[in-house]
Amino acid sequence: MSDIQRCDAVVIGAGFAGMYALHRLRDDLGLRARVFERGTDVGGTWYWNRYPGARCDVVSLFYSYSFSDELEKEWEWTELYPAQAEILAYANHVADRFDLRKDITFETSVESADYDEDSQEWVITTDRGERVAARFLITAAGCLSASRVPTFPGIDTFEGETYHTGRWPHEGVDFSGKKVAVIGTGSSGIQAIPQIAQQADHLTVFQRTPAFSLPARNRPLTAEEIADFKANFRERRAAARVAPSGVPGTPPVGSAFSVTDQQREELLTDRWNLGGVEFLRVFNDTSINLEANEFSAEYVRDRIRDLIEDPATAEKLVPHGYPIGAKRICLDTDYYVTYNRDNVDLVSVRETPIEEVTPAGLRVGGTEYEFDVIVFATGYDAMTGPLNAIDIRGIDGQLLRDKWAAGPRTYLGIATANFPNLFMLTAPGSPSVLANMIISIEQHVDWVADLLVYLREHGYTRVEAVVDEEDKWVEHVNEVASHTLFPQGNSWYSGANIPGKARVFMPYVAGAGTYRKICDEVAADDYRGFTLSAATHETDSRSSVVGS
Repeated sequence: MSDIQRCDAVVIGAGFAGMYALHRLRDDLGLRARVFERGTDVGGTWYWNRYPGARCDVVSLFYSYSFSDELEKEWEWTELYPAQAEILAYANHVADRFDLRKDITFETSVESADYDEDSQEWVITTDRGERVAARFLITAAGCLSASRVPTFPGIDTFEGETYHTGRWPHEGVDFSGKKVAVIGTGSSGIQAIPQIAQQADHLTVFQRTPAFSLPARNRPLTAEEIADFKANFRERRAAARVAPSGVPGTPPVGSAFSVTDQQREELLTDRWNLGGVEFLRVFNDTSINLEANEFSAEYVRDRIRDLIEDPATAEKLVPHGYPIGAKRICLDTDYYVTYNRDNVDLVSVRETPIEEVTPAGLRVGGTEYEFDVIVFATGYDAMTGPLNAIDIRGIDGQLLRDKWAAGPRTYLGIATANFPNLFMLTAPGSPSVLANMIISIEQHVDWVADLLVYLREHGYTRVEAVVDEEDKWVEHVNEVASHTLFPQGNSWYSGANIPGKARVFMPYVAGAGTYRKICDEVAADDYRGFTLSAATHETDSRSSVVGS
């Protein structure tokens, strides 16, 4: 095994999670760390998703790191909701400022990671044939990085251009004078469609399930807003860390039933005009009471009908059959009014399914449509997909994807039993995709870093989740979700967009602040629920009921 290089920790992915993990491991803990990234540079999600209109749905002032006062002061965002290019520029600035690239190996994918029981190390093999052994393995592969193109018959026969929103060409795409199809109306489709429509000769959108989309009301940030945030950033950041969504917001006014019909309409109108996801937080029972939820849902349906000139098209775009917020809520700029353009058509593939891809285009409901370009805005194998794409084997060679075949099983969304010294950032069982990802990333990385310090100070070299505690956490995550309306939406939150994938609601819905408190309690109780051990120590297993 002389061909194996050694370090203390390997990190998979150089997005915001991987970059911060590298900084903490190397610069704060003094560990030898290596990062492997399949892209040519840093940025993760924002490196790959360069489709027209790509933009974050979290306010820019909070969609950024909070670990460095100097970084906070020197970077200035220009818009309320940052566009992909600006976020990527920020990621590059961070990489430059903290000299991160010297420990990142780009254009390299991790193909396998095997836990060696004898050496108590992870052996990582890349697609370039490199092998690296490390005590700790940290996955920062992202929640939405395994892009999915449906297996339509004839997909390889199309003679035009094809693109996926999650793998967009860096040089961009020119749609001028072309007939374009966009398949999918989730978040990326809703952002891309208005932009493509402005350039294409003709755009046909193929929609299976209409989404609830709220107006972003994006705008430039004022100098006064930026100055005020910088002057009070510590207070604002502290509030963000305990907020359920990872972004401080206006408290709900109470139940949707606690106000008159007129008051309810006025409150919803105020939030609609303000823009953003705060619309869903006007009332405290929108996510848990179906009747209360229907007030907000019907308000949005009425706004869609108001915005679209053709009643038949409007009804195709009006969502029914699931509560608002049960699927990922979208933010848009001019999405609905785009269907008023003469060069835009909408086809419901729920009513007339896509039968096949042909050399000239698509056959849908017996009709063949000809296109020069097909854009797949068909989403991702979310949360588990990026990890299942790697052969990760724990004790006795157990394959992670086999363990997760009936649904992901984690303790705290960070670790999984029988996979020692493996830490998964923003994995299933954590708030991650339901909260500000940067807040979730910092909390996870800081928690793991503190655990590694604890191991060092107490002479431990190995940490592993206890099976019983993992079972209790999975049960807790499911129970919390069952008290909400989230499970009533067939969404990628539960793997419903992937044929054959186990239907399990994956994120932790109690909120980032509640989750942080639980993680802090686990750490304060000497990392209960984990087995800590070393060659010179008897095994020390600490466990208790989650949340007790």
